[in-house]
Amino acid sequence: MANLKLRVAEDVVGDFFVDSTCIDCDTCRQLAPNVFGEAPEHAYVKHQPSRPEDHRAALHALVSCPTGSIGYVGEDSPKTVMDDFPLLIEEPVYYCGFNSPKSYGGNSYFVPHAEGNWLIDSPKFLPRLVRQFESLGGIANIFLTHQDDVADADLYAKHFGSHRFIHREELSSQPDAEVVIDGTEPLELVPGFKVSPTPGHTAGHCVLLVGERYLFTGDHLYFDRHERRLSAFRDYCWNSWSRQTESMQLLTQFRFEWVLPGHGERVYLPETEMQRQLEELVERMRAT
Repeated sequence: MANLKLRVAEDVVGDFFVDSTCIDCDTCRQLAPNVFGEAPEHAYVKHQPSRPEDHRAALHALVSCPTGSIGYVGEDSPKTVMDDFPLLIEEPVYYCGFNSPKSYGGNSYFVPHAEGNWLIDSPKFLPRLVRQFESLGGIANIFLTHQDDVADADLYAKHFGSHRFIHREELSSQPDAEVVIDGTEPLELVPGFKVSPTPGHTAGHCVLLVGERYLFTGDHLYFDRHERRLSAFRDYCWNSWSRQTESMQLLTQFRFEWVLPGHGERVYLPETEMQRQLEELVERMRAT
C-alpha cells in the first residue's frame, strides 16, 4: 500500500499520488497517460483526473501497479474497478492488469478462443482475477515469451490445468512446462497461433502471432511513445544485440497490425506502416 509520507516531490496535489517505492515500470502511464507522467527514475501524478474516464483509468493503474506505489485518498474505493479486468483492447484481445513484481511489472494478455482460451505471459495470481477468467471459460493454454515474464504462470496452470508453452532455452523458469519449443524456426501451435523464436533479449525469447493481426512481443519489440516509432530495448538486451537484430529482421516476413509488448507501449499501425517502421528499426539496430 502506498505511503502518503513517501509521496514523490513531482506529484501535483490531489487525491492520487505516487510514492518513492515506484520502480518506474511504466504500467500507470500506459493505463492512464493523462494522469501519470515520467520523472527520471519514477512515475508521478502530472494531472489530477477531472473527467470520470480519467479517474477510472487512474484507479485501473492503482490496482495494476506491481509494487503498490500508487495511492488514493478519495472517497470511492479502488476495489470498485477490479472487476473491469481483463480490459478489452480490441476483440478478442484483453489486457489482464494486476501486473506482477516478479516480472518487473510486465504486461500480460488474455485471448478467448473456441478451442481453448490463451494467456500470454502472466499477471499476479489473484482470486478475483481467477474468477473473471473462470467466467470467460478458463485458460487452456499459457504462452510464455521468455523467462523474465512468467510471474505466476505455474499457479494458473495448476488451477486451470493449462498447457504452458515455452522455449527450451527458457525452461529453467518453468521446468515442468507441458510444451517445450525447440530451435529457431516459426511454428504453428494451433491454427491461427504461430510462434516465432526471437533470440536476443534472452537466448530463447519468442513472440506469438495471432490471426496475422496481433503480435505479442514480450521484451523484443515495443512502441516508443516519445520517438513515436517502433523500438527495441538496447540497454536491457541480456543475451545478444546482434542476435536480436537478426530476429527483428525475420519478423519483416510476417504481417500484423498490433504490437502488444510485455514492457513498453502497445500500438496499432496499419500493416504497411508497421512494415515500414519495422524495416527502419532493423536498420537502426544494425547501426548501433
